[in-house]
Amino acid sequence: MAGAVSALFLLDIKGRVLVWRDFRGDVTAVQAERFFTKLLDKEVFKHYFEELEEESLRDNFVVVYELLDEMMDFGYPQYTEAKILSEFIKTDAYKMEVSQRPPMAVTNAVSWRSEGIRYKKNEVFLDVVESVNILVNSNGQIVRSDVVGALKMRTYLSLPELNAILFIGFYHNDHKTSYGRGIELGMPECKLGLNDKVLLEAQGRATKGKAIDLDDIKFHQCVRLARFENDRTISFIPPDGSFDLMTYRLNTQVKPLIWVEAQVEKHSRSRIELMIKARSQFKERSTATNVEIEVPVPSDATNPNIRTSMGSAAYAPERDAMVWKVKSFPGGKEYMCRAEFSLPSISAEEAVPEKKAPIRVKFEIPYFTVSGIQVRYLKIIEKSGYQALPWVRYITMAGEYELRLI
Repeated sequence: MAGAVSALFLLDIKGRVLVWRDFRGDVTAVQAERFFTKLLDKEVFKHYFEELEEESLRDNFVVVYELLDEMMDFGYPQYTEAKILSEFIKTDAYKMEVSQRPPMAVTNAVSWRSEGIRYKKNEVFLDVVESVNILVNSNGQIVRSDVVGALKMRTYLSLPELNAILFIGFYHNDHKTSYGRGIELGMPECKLGLNDKVLLEAQGRATKGKAIDLDDIKFHQCVRLARFENDRTISFIPPDGSFDLMTYRLNTQVKPLIWVEAQVEKHSRSRIELMIKARSQFKERSTATNVEIEVPVPSDATNPNIRTSMGSAAYAPERDAMVWKVKSFPGGKEYMCRAEFSLPSISAEEAVPEKKAPIRVKFEIPYFTVSGIQVRYLKIIEKSGYQALPWVRYITMAGEYELRLI
């Protein structure tokens, strides 16, 4: 007798679900996307083969089959954590070793965390990282802007009982209440609460700070999705080591944190002058670091003469650009860079139309977030009494930050 089919999925070349039909109600569309990305992403195949190419798959087809056998159990996604799989599927060149006994994590309800973990120093690191993507046209108008955020965690805990409640924008009145299932030995329990606009509106509560409307939320598999859908509480048992707890997107109009103005003057095809102004548009208490402004110049430019009011600038002929670097850029400041380049004397008929490249900006702003996310409460409770140190850090950086001004 043939086995029953739970669902049928039609995927595109990138693994996204185009059409799916649910027959038995025991599989969701999210599961197909989640397993596909786990398989191809850094989580599994890239963990083993470094470069995911046709040749590497052919040379290691035995390992590929073994991974698929372990990741799927009678057609159901089972173990998708590369760290756990590497404990019992080991490779040495083209040889494979399979341990006789699978690690305890494989048979646990929590397959992404091993047992028997020991650390001399128990620590939890939480990084709130936001990348600002912005595109400005030649008229100085913002064409596209958004913020992509991630809660990145690194947990180095032996056998603690961890209760972490992180509130972004406000304190939850019920933070002492215990949520979730009972905690298994060696399995820390974390909880995180956000100033979620959906939750606040449902509760009919107003906050002094702004509520955040998060879009395109994606969780690590350790998060209990049913709990989040019920009361918007993020409850999870964290893996050991580094992982992205959550990623999100804010599709709101973002004010450029570093604004750049450019003036270009060409003198009879003999030389070109550039005047670049950079202004930080955030509060004075914050400081941008490692600022890099890449200004395009003609590919045939020579003899650069560059002066800056702050930082240093140099001509990068391999990039057809002038790169201006400022190590520290405080909020509310404006700096200037002037440059002059020589151009070859050629006739208009010989001139080739130049491709207009955008001005690209890179920066990092520590202790600052565009969305206003703040970790108000992080607590670690452990019954045996050892100390565990929590660390929280905020970073805003430039993502695809381009200004088409020249």
